[in-house]
Amino acid sequence: MLKGIPPIISPELIKILMEMGHGDEMVLADGNFPAASHARRFIPGYGHGVSDFLRAILELFPLDTYVTAPIVLMNPVEGDNNPPAIWKEYEEILGKMTGSPVPFETLERHAFYERSKAAYAILATSEQVPYANIILKKGVL
Repeated sequence: MLKGIPPIISPELIKILMEMGHGDEMVLADGNFPAASHARRFIPGYGHGVSDFLRAILELFPLDTYVTAPIVLMNPVEGDNNPPAIWKEYEEILGKMTGSPVPFETLERHAFYERSKAAYAILATSEQVPYANIILKKGVL
């Protein structure tokens, strides 16, 4: 154990966060996301939800301030709940952790999948809320 590191952050996850550089992206994937088949680097985070990981990661992870939107969300398919209620929770977490509102963009489901394939890593969670997937773009300190 280390001081100041949230216990939800595994050794594998801390290694990935440390390896990532400015502009690299990480996907926090819900339980329905095809994480293993899309990941260049796959990190298991089972037993926890996306919001829990988002809070813990943002304690260590600077978001990119040189882009319009350092957060990307997956748009629901037409006819599904739009926008997903969890997005409001993300806005609250991001605002609290960063001290100000954080802009985000949305991508159509297949475009989100394609962007995820290029991400530095995908963290697979046990999140059950549909469309809870989120991409974080790393910034600088």
